[in-house]
Amino acid sequence: MKIYGLKNCDTCRKALKALAGFELVDARADGVPQEVLNAAYAQFDAQLLNTRSTTWRGLSEAERAGAPLDLIAQHPALMKRPLIVKDDQMYLGWTKDTQAALGV
Repeated sequence: MKIYGLKNCDTCRKALKALAGFELVDARADGVPQEVLNAAYAQFDAQLLNTRSTTWRGLSEAERAGAPLDLIAQHPALMKRPLIVKDDQMYLGWTKDTQAALGV
């Protein structure tokens, strides 16, 4: 049971605090395994890319046109956070729906 995000992200910290037994994997420091990214992209498609981040706003139009998984590999902060993996289920973001599904 893992939470992929950033250690200094407030939302990731809230999720980690609420979910006992989960491990935080820092996407910037440790990276996200390619198979996890592929599965998340297959499930969430373009929602996986955080287009509201300052990192996104700092990219040129040419860079933004790149493949989403390549962009996330180059700039881990572009991944919407947190990406929560529990057993064979994935959840994206710390929304009320995610919290309800995880029993928080």
